[in-house]
Amino acid sequence: MQPFNLKVAMIYQETEIPGVWLIEPNIYEDERGYFMETFKQEEFNTYIGNINFIQLNESCSSKDVIRGLHYQLAPWSQAKLVRVIQGTVLDVAVDLRKESPTFGKSVTIELSGENKKQLFIPRGFAHGFRVLSDKAVFTYMVDNVYMPAYERCIYFNDPTIAVNWQIQANDNSPVLSEKDKHAPSLQEAEHNFFI
Repeated sequence: MQPFNLKVAMIYQETEIPGVWLIEPNIYEDERGYFMETFKQEEFNTYIGNINFIQLNESCSSKDVIRGLHYQLAPWSQAKLVRVIQGTVLDVAVDLRKESPTFGKSVTIELSGENKKQLFIPRGFAHGFRVLSDKAVFTYMVDNVYMPAYERCIYFNDPTIAVNWQIQANDNSPVLSEKDKHAPSLQEAEHNFFI
């Protein structure tokens, strides 16, 4: 077995929306299994900036569940570093920063336990995902506490945002929470983010 070279733990690639980053770990495999680093502060700071993550969350969802599009108003907005431990999701980040040239645009990335990719979503974005596998275990680090009074959401299928959720005509209807079923459109939603 070759010795590990841990100088560069991950490959960082900024998406078409500035500030949103796709992060792919270097995976070291042998007959025993694999090893990878999922977060390295110094490296993260070099590419993305100094984000002080304060909490790690985990959720488990069934096939066709859509969670989102969620965010918290400033000053309680949250940057997120998201990944999937088991299963596959279609992960979505939507720019809500007023005066941004990409306002209302989205980034859509498939994250899975197999590809081990992560997505960094800065403050000022709504976030959501659709479960493509039978089950998905989803984890995310955040840099701010959960404040229910500041929580907001946008309807996942808002035609202005036009996310391709990969829902086929013969698929089951998306499984949504009551809150997400009645979420407002982008035009109606409250958001207070600026570049």
